[in-house]
Amino acid sequence: MKQVISSEKLPIKLWLDDLESGALAQTKNLANLPFAFKHIPLMPDSHQGYGMPIGSVLATKDVVVPNAVGVDIGCGMCAMRTDLQEITTDQIKKTLGEARKRIPLGMNWHAEKQDAQWMPQLPDKELKIVMRHYEKAQKQVGSLGGGNHFVELQKGSDGYIWIMIHSGSRNLGYAVAKHYNHLAQRLNERFHSVVTPGMELAFLPIETNEAHDYMAEMNYCIAFALSNRKHMMHSMTEALKEVMGDFETDEIINKSHNFVAWEHHFNNNVLVHRKGATRAQAGELGMIPGSQGSSSFIVKGLGNADSFESCSHGAGRKMGRKQAVRELDLEAEIAHLESKGVVHGIRHAKDLDEAPSAYKNIDLVMENQTDLAEIVVELKPLGVLKG
Repeated sequence: MKQVISSEKLPIKLWLDDLESGALAQTKNLANLPFAFKHIPLMPDSHQGYGMPIGSVLATKDVVVPNAVGVDIGCGMCAMRTDLQEITTDQIKKTLGEARKRIPLGMNWHAEKQDAQWMPQLPDKELKIVMRHYEKAQKQVGSLGGGNHFVELQKGSDGYIWIMIHSGSRNLGYAVAKHYNHLAQRLNERFHSVVTPGMELAFLPIETNEAHDYMAEMNYCIAFALSNRKHMMHSMTEALKEVMGDFETDEIINKSHNFVAWEHHFNNNVLVHRKGATRAQAGELGMIPGSQGSSSFIVKGLGNADSFESCSHGAGRKMGRKQAVRELDLEAEIAHLESKGVVHGIRHAKDLDEAPSAYKNIDLVMENQTDLAEIVVELKPLGVLKG
């Protein structure tokens, strides 16, 4: 931990020195919520988000806050080790070309509904919003989406080739998040709540039907996001085998970083909201990716109580998307990636929102959380697909 801010109702515990003013203001809102529990941890990749910083953790007593999970419910990472130990640049390019045939990127979907095996089993409880978007989701499962989502080939410090995927619940999670956040806003107006609309932290009391419905639909979206990543991992494995021939793989490591769950901390059962934060219980494996051109890491959690057993979910942005496009130099960013031998996706000025310089230094981020997670494998980027 780097510092503690004690000026608010609850302490704010920071694992970074470079928190922007907007993110600090949002964190102070969290620390003064009447239902917030114990303290507010900020991970080393924290930066301003909607309502609450990306890379923060909020534990609550008896309420759920949809916007503290966010619009991409269940967004997270999957990583898988192959038994391949070598791959050439030409083979990487061919593999990414094959992957593009199988994995829709950006706003694209599959033209046809995917096999029902890729859709999580529906619970007995009615999921009104999920069912409204279910058929669309059958075409979106196995598609990447845009923003900072990626599929990446990597070379591990263990000597093996890895595949890592970052993606979420596509339109399904967005629809559920939007519906229940708006519902919470309307209810809070009726409550005359001290949580004002400008805070963007409307809540649902956990004993209400609305909260029960949100939790059920959110959990389905988490399962869908995992199925989405597994579908893409299958497609990426097929693409790699098309080029490299047959090979063996280990089990997939999966970690969501946008979710809320009941957990036991400091002798209390609380709802822990992680928005751009990875659960890191003692011995638990997870992933912390860098930006294009920098290392990613397989990590093992240390179960730090002060972070509610959490760690960062990535490097974290240091520049907004529009700022990056406006200020970064396209040729310099391409030269940086090519100097590292990375087969990348930056072609035009609009791609600069995902350029390496738009992100924090992943080595500093890792240095700032040595008490949260330990590095198991360092993964160097070889080739990346972006939305």
